[in-house]
Amino acid sequence: MQQYDTSRCEKHIGQHRKSSRNRSKGILGTLLILIILVLPTLASAQDASPWTTDVAVDTLWVLVAGMLVFFMNTGFGCVESGFCRSKNTVNILGKNFVVFGIASVAFWIVGWALMFGDGNGFIGTKGFLLGGADNSPVTGDAYQGIFGAINWTGVPLMAKFFFQLVFAGTAATIVSGCVAERIHYKSFMIFSFVLVAVSYPITGHWIWGGGWLDSLGMRDFAGSTVVHSVGGWAGLAGILLLGPRIGKYRKDGSVQPIPGHSMALAFLGGMILWLGWFGFNPGSTMGISGTGAKAVSHVVVTTNIACAFGLLVATIVSWIVVGKPDFSMTVNGALAGLVAITAPCAFVSPVAAAIIGAIAGVLVVFGVLFFDKLRIDDPVGALSVHLINGIWGTLSIGLFAKQSMPGEIYADGLFYGGGPSLLGKQFLGVIAVGAFTFVLSIVVWRIIKAIFGLRVDEEDEVTGLDISEMGMEAYPREGQI
Repeated sequence: MQQYDTSRCEKHIGQHRKSSRNRSKGILGTLLILIILVLPTLASAQDASPWTTDVAVDTLWVLVAGMLVFFMNTGFGCVESGFCRSKNTVNILGKNFVVFGIASVAFWIVGWALMFGDGNGFIGTKGFLLGGADNSPVTGDAYQGIFGAINWTGVPLMAKFFFQLVFAGTAATIVSGCVAERIHYKSFMIFSFVLVAVSYPITGHWIWGGGWLDSLGMRDFAGSTVVHSVGGWAGLAGILLLGPRIGKYRKDGSVQPIPGHSMALAFLGGMILWLGWFGFNPGSTMGISGTGAKAVSHVVVTTNIACAFGLLVATIVSWIVVGKPDFSMTVNGALAGLVAITAPCAFVSPVAAAIIGAIAGVLVVFGVLFFDKLRIDDPVGALSVHLINGIWGTLSIGLFAKQSMPGEIYADGLFYGGGPSLLGKQFLGVIAVGAFTFVLSIVVWRIIKAIFGLRVDEEDEVTGLDISEMGMEAYPREGQI
């Protein structure tokens, strides 16, 4: 058998390892030289490019915040279905699901252009189907873009569109609660399309799209009026044309309570909405890098404080008025505080936020009693939450705004020595948006009623919209499976 010379073998292996180390050192040295030579070029290229780390961070923040707002559709669906009867659950969930699909199509085709496209003080006229260049500093098309009203944020156009889309969808979702338990499914779908395609964008253009109210000095940071009051006014018009649910009011005018079927769903929905509002309000900074971090942090705190005071005060007030700590009022009190702080969240201090939320908690309780006294049947309290407190939150800017706050408003409110000017502009905005939205909504609702019908038949309403409109039940009875 052949014998191997182990010493020669070990010597050969050692030489091979030494040669490999030398080659590795040579490669590393060459790479180091290349990095030293190329790094200045890469750095200068990065400085020349508009796509900086700050833009990437801001874009991520805006998209995540938008996703939180999108998820609020789940919260609205849970709250609305929980506050209503089980026989209408599928219908309610269906409306809250389909409405975002409708909003996506309507806002993409026409709504975005009417709201943010360059045009005049009343309406945008460019950018249909999201066509046209963005005039953000990031794109380098500052002289060619057609969305001048939203070029103050450097995130990409598609991020801007998505974030604004979820707000448009929220406005339509509010209407669902107002008209619950007696409206035709198709009629709601048609109205939602018109609201997001035409009505919401026009008034939104006035305030957020560089329109006449913005030029005048009216302010709404995250949408107490632009989103919530608009949904409330549109819903009020629908309620007036639909009339109250069967059995809601006795012949003598007194209220016959119609309890909701699941406070567990209401609890879940309320918590989801509370979470979603941390995207709704802070996300409206449209950036978190640099000084944006301070603004986002401030808005998170004011939003949470207003919510906390709203729910606690509503609980206490309902306890005093009706003798029990009505949990439905607790949930709506939280939402009322959130709606009220939506407009002023970046313009007011935490102390002012507490006051705004506390007043919202009072308003929501007495708002529900007020609408019932007028025989205006609002199954989930949407008018008290979104309409009344959308108005209150918008007006509160004129009272509590401070120029030193992160929102950088141009004037102080009445309580901080600014005089009544800002309050007057806020009031004008509330009246203008309310009048336009209500009148247009009445017209649209009437047209839909004449062509397609608006309210389901009495027999179908008694049976439940799940069977009559949807052909299925949320909770099939034993023996049906």
